[in-house]
Amino acid sequence: QVQVVESGGGSVKAGGSLTLSCTASGATHNVNRMGWFRQAPGKEREGIAAIYTGGGDLYRGEAYHSDSVKGRFTISQDRAKNTVYLQMNNLKPEDTGLYYCAAGPSCAVEYWGKGTLVTISS
Repeated sequence: QVQVVESGGGSVKAGGSLTLSCTASGATHNVNRMGWFRQAPGKEREGIAAIYTGGGDLYRGEAYHSDSVKGRFTISQDRAKNTVYLQMNNLKPEDTGLYYCAAGPSCAVEYWGKGTLVTISS
C-alpha cells in the first residue's frame, strides 16, 4: 500500500510564491513517477507537473510541466524523503484551486492525495 500526503496550501496575493510538498510512504517501490494536478472551481482536473522519482537512470529526474504553468512552476524531488515539491512563483488568481499529488508506476495514477487548497487573491 502507498499513502500520498500533500501539504503547503494557503492564501497568497497575486505575484507571490508558494511551495507545495508531497510525501509518499508505504510500498514506494511501486512508485516511479509522481505529479501534481489541480482543479479550479467549476473546471475539470488538470495535470500540471510530473517527475520520474524512480525507475531506470535514463528517466529518473525527468520532469514535465504543462503549458499553463511552465516557466512559473517547478517540480522537484528529495529522494531520501520520498518527497516531491511544487515551487510556484508569480501566482495568478487563475491558479486558485485544489491541488492534488498523485503517484504511480509511470504514467498511470494509482494513488492520490486528498488535496491542498491554494487561493490566490488579486
